[in-house]
This record gives sequence, C-alpha cells and structure tokens, in this order.
Amino acid sequence: MSSDDVRRYRENFQDEIDSADQYRAMAAGEPDEAVARVYRELAAMEDKHATFWEEKLRAANAQVPARAPSWRARVLSWTARRFGAQTILPTVAQREYKDRNSYLAHPETSGTKMVAQERTHARVLQSILVSRTTGTPGSEVARIEGRHSRFGGNALRAAVLGANDGLCSNLALVMGVAGASSASGHAVLVAGLAGLVAGAFSMAFGEWISVTSSRELAAREIGTERAEIADAPEEEREELQLIYEARGLPPDEAKELSTRLVSDPKSALDVLTREELGIDPDDLGGSPWTAAITSFFLFALGAIFPVLSFFALRGNAAVAASVLVSAIVLFLLGALISVFTRRSVWISGFRQLAIGVATAAVTFGIGRALGVALG
Repeated sequence: MSSDDVRRYRENFQDEIDSADQYRAMAAGEPDEAVARVYRELAAMEDKHATFWEEKLRAANAQVPARAPSWRARVLSWTARRFGAQTILPTVAQREYKDRNSYLAHPETSGTKMVAQERTHARVLQSILVSRTTGTPGSEVARIEGRHSRFGGNALRAAVLGANDGLCSNLALVMGVAGASSASGHAVLVAGLAGLVAGAFSMAFGEWISVTSSRELAAREIGTERAEIADAPEEEREELQLIYEARGLPPDEAKELSTRLVSDPKSALDVLTREELGIDPDDLGGSPWTAAITSFFLFALGAIFPVLSFFALRGNAAVAASVLVSAIVLFLLGALISVFTRRSVWISGFRQLAIGVATAAVTFGIGRALGVALG
C-alpha cells in the first residue's frame, strides 16, 4: 500500500465525516420532517462510507483519524443549525453534484454501491433544491436555454433583450465609424449594414449552438438514466423513494410508489428524467432552428435603428438623427424591461438611455481620434 493510497483514504474518510455532519445539521435545522428524515438517511449513508474508508486505513496499518468534522464543515453545520438547512443547501448540493462521479476513479469502490449512492445524493439534493426554489416538482434543473435564460422563459422578455443587443452594439459601431473624419455617409451606412448582418448571424449561430447543446446534453442524460434503470433498478428505486419522501410522502407510500414505477422501465424513465433531472423527455429544449431564426430577426430589428437616418441624410445631420432615433428606442426598451424587473419606468428607461449614449460617445471619440491619427 503506497503513501498516496493512504493519503487518499484519509481524504475520503474526512470528506465522508464532513458530509455526514452537515446532513445531520441540515436535518436539525429543517422544519419539514419529511425532508429532515431524508437528510438523516443521507447522513447514515455517509457514515457507512466513512466506515468503508476507515477499514481501508486499518488494513493498511495506517493511523485512523478521529471522527471529527473539519473547520469548514463545522462552519456550515453551525449555519444550518442556526439559520436553517436552506442556507447551506445550495452549497452542499453543488458540492455533491460536482463530486457525484468522483468514486469512479477509486478502484476500491468497484463492485460496491458507493458510486451509485453518491449519485443518489446529488440527485436528491438537486430535487430538494429545485422544489424549494420554484415550488414545483420536476422543474427545469437541467435546462439550458439561450443567453437570456436568467430573465425567465417569457418570449416578450427575450424579444426585448434581443432587440436591445442589436441596437446597442450597432449604435456603437455606427458612431465609431462616423467619428472618423474621413468616413463618408456611404461608408457609415455600409458599416452599419455589415454590423447588422454579422451581428444577426452571430446571434443566430450562438442560439443554435446553445439549444443544440442543451438537447444533446439532455439526450445524453436520458441515455445514462436508461442504462442505470437497466443495470441497477434497485438503486434507482431508492433514489425515487428518497425524492418522494422529501416531497412529503410517508416512507411506506414512497417505497410502494417507487417500486411500482420502476417495475415498468418506460414509465420509470419518464418519471426519473422529470423528477431527478428536471428534463421533459418530450421536449428537450425547443427547436434550435426556431431559436436561431428568432434571434436573427430580433437582433436585426434593433440594429436597424442606428442605420435608418443614413439612407436619407449625410454628415452631421445623419449622425444626429441616428443618435436621436436610437435614444428614443433605447428609452422605450428600458421602459419595457422595467415591466419584468418591476423597477421604475423612468429609472429603467433613462438608465438604458445613459448606457447606450455613453457607449456611442466613447466609440465616436475613439473613431474621431483614429481618424485624425491615421489622416
């Protein structure tokens, strides 16, 4: 037995002690008894894992550390007991998700249930975290949408933000080119149209990649789940039981329901992908082509406003008209965004206006400086 093996055993032993202590603290700080019971079951599993590594240390004639949590674990446990399990749930869930496959690299765990149990921990915590965050079971825990997903799935929100991207970026480009003293109105118009087309294609391509990647990730997760149901149905049933217990079902009913579901592989896959992964197997994230085309036209819609005046005007008049039209639209977009952020219409509108105009002023100044410097 090498010193690296002994060091690895000690690290795993300490990690399991820390996890068990945190779960017990979360159970103590959890007002929902059903969820608290799940935390205690997770703690018991971690205690068994700690015993596994303790036995490995004894077999290697190595000193076994005391079963005492680290200072980091003590801080988290104190926080959970003092302020409730919810305060550390995101941290613990993220750690479990990150380490869910860590035991695959340890040959000692081959042939044991430890790898599957660690995955169970990650999924159960994700399920609890999502239900606490959204209040709905089986929600979008694994869904990856476009770059505006943090604002929610509302189509109008996405439309406003997509048009705003096009307006701000193309206004900056147009003002930068217009700032160069040698740039003619024709050159500004060509640059603005080029920026519109290039930006729209870039946004469309980015959205296509985003949605396609989301669908591929979801399909891979469903494939993994299908294989696990076939290879380890009992572990999958235990996962479902813990999830249902966390939702408030008594243990006997949760066990009966999970047993009935796992007995039908097709139904089990449908339920497990929704409950554990938050993926709707009938809709893996929408059409990438729809997302791409929509993004293209939304970006182009916003990007056209800074260019419009250069079709009819030239020189300073065209620049002034471009800024004026863009400023009005910027304010309106900011006002529309306030519908979703619930901020003051005036504050949101003028903030958007200030940011857009300031960006345009900076790029205009850079263009003017470069035009002078390059003659």
